[in-house]
Amino acid sequence: MTNNPADLTSSDYLDGAHEMHAAGRPYLAHLLAEEAAQLTTDPASARSIRAQFPAPTRKD
Repeated sequence: MTNNPADLTSSDYLDGAHEMHAAGRPYLAHLLAEEAAQLTTDPASARSIRAQFPAPTRKD
């Protein structure tokens, strides 16, 4: 475990996104997945990550 966010990898963020999705926290999952996508150098992989964790819609 690291205390420095700069040491986190795309895989670390993606793992967190999966955990937040399983915990019923779709917005946090989306934010973590977005970080993972930004750290990914392959555009196709980044699109795939974003497609798996779309931004949740508001429920007013």
